[in-house]
Amino acid sequence: MADKTQKSAVDALAGRLFDGMTIMAGGFGLCGIPENLIAAIREAGTRDLTVVSNNCGIDGFGLGVLLESGQIRKMISSYVGENKLFEQLYLSGDLELEFNPQGTLAERIRAGGAGIPAFFTKTGVGTLVADGKEVREFDGEMYVMERGLTADLSIVKAWKGDAAGNLVYRKTARNFNPMMATAGRVTVVEVEQLVAVGSLDKDNIHTPGIYVDAIVAGAKFEKRIERVTTRPREEKASA
Repeated sequence: MADKTQKSAVDALAGRLFDGMTIMAGGFGLCGIPENLIAAIREAGTRDLTVVSNNCGIDGFGLGVLLESGQIRKMISSYVGENKLFEQLYLSGDLELEFNPQGTLAERIRAGGAGIPAFFTKTGVGTLVADGKEVREFDGEMYVMERGLTADLSIVKAWKGDAAGNLVYRKTARNFNPMMATAGRVTVVEVEQLVAVGSLDKDNIHTPGIYVDAIVAGAKFEKRIERVTTRPREEKASA
C-alpha cells in the first residue's frame, strides 16, 4: 500500500500547480472548504486559474483570498452573492463567470468523474442558461445538453482520512467534495483527522483511496460562520 501522506499543504501541491490550470475546490459556502490548500495555492502564486466551485468564498477568506491576489481568471459557479470583490471584478470585466444552476453544476462534476461527456436536463430550458447549447426533445419534453466537468486538480476537504487516501466526510461538508474527488486528474485532500489504515469503517468510506493522489492533515481550521443569524434572548420574567 502506497503511503500518500504529505507533511504540509505546500508539500502536497508541490509540482502539481501551473499557470492556466483548472482547479476544482470543494465546499458549500464556508463549510467543507480546503482552506489550507487554498492558502498554499495563494503562497505558490499560480495565476490565470479557472476555478470550479459552488461559490467563491467571502471577502478575505476561502477562495476569496485568490480573488484578492488576482490569481483567478474564471469562475464556474452556481452562487456568488456573498463576495463584494467578486461582484466588482465581474462587472469591471476582470473576471470571467460561467453561471450554472446548482443541481446542474453538481451533476456536471459527477458526470465528469464518471466519464460521461454530456447529459440532458430540463433545468434552464427557455432561459439564458440554454443559449448556445443543444436543446432536444425527449418524450414530449425539451431538454438542454450540459457538458461534464473535469479539472487538472481537485482540492478536497474531508473529516477523516487514512494514509491510503480513503475518506469520510462529516455532515454538510459531504457536498461537492465527493464528486470533485473523482473528477480531478490529480486529487489532493486535506483532513481534520489523519487516522491509521484499517481504522475507518469499510462500509462507511465515502471516497475510496483510489481517487486520491496526496493527503495531508490540515495545519489549522478556522471554520468561520458565513452569515451569523441569531434571535434576541427572551427577557426573563421578573420574580
